[in-house]
Amino acid sequence: MRPAIILFAKAPVAGQVKTRLETALGTEATVELHNAFVLDMLDKLLTLRAVAGIELHTDIETDAWRLPEVTLRTQISGGLGLRMLHALDAKWACIVGSDAPTLPVSHIEALLASSADVALGPCEDGGYYAISCRRTHAEMFRGVEWSSARALEQTEESARRCGLSVERGPGWYDVDRPEDLRRLRIDGNLPKHTRRWFEANGLSF
Repeated sequence: MRPAIILFAKAPVAGQVKTRLETALGTEATVELHNAFVLDMLDKLLTLRAVAGIELHTDIETDAWRLPEVTLRTQISGGLGLRMLHALDAKWACIVGSDAPTLPVSHIEALLASSADVALGPCEDGGYYAISCRRTHAEMFRGVEWSSARALEQTEESARRCGLSVERGPGWYDVDRPEDLRRLRIDGNLPKHTRRWFEANGLSF
């Protein structure tokens, strides 16, 4: 049995993506940055071997990222927990977010290698960049405060209450705020599309 890899991403709609960066960047540059992040994550995920396939699940239908190797799906309506549970669909799968363009692919491989029912990739802000599930439970995301500093901890607690084993993988950082963008700018290993975005915009942070 091989795992499915699912990238969760919002469609590149002005005013709907990377909103905490929009004041600093402007609308057009913000959408372009989001687009670069998604393309870089797809490039990264497509290097994974021994997986069932790569899926891109967007909040609304979009033709923005049509690639022959990627299956496009639209998320169901509802909260993030409901949408993730539906995407996991009781199969072995790993959901990855689109906000960590410098995430090493080895971090995803570490989550997939875990024998726990649920393996989480922690972010420094208290959330997580990915969740790999060998087993799921209908109540595993109950009570999780999304986009809060306790999202990771609450997910772990809720999964354990459901009888699922839980493990943490290696940590990384998301890019959501101007200070995160400054950190990204000095990263010595920018992926292709994100690097081109910085070159095109010539911004200082």
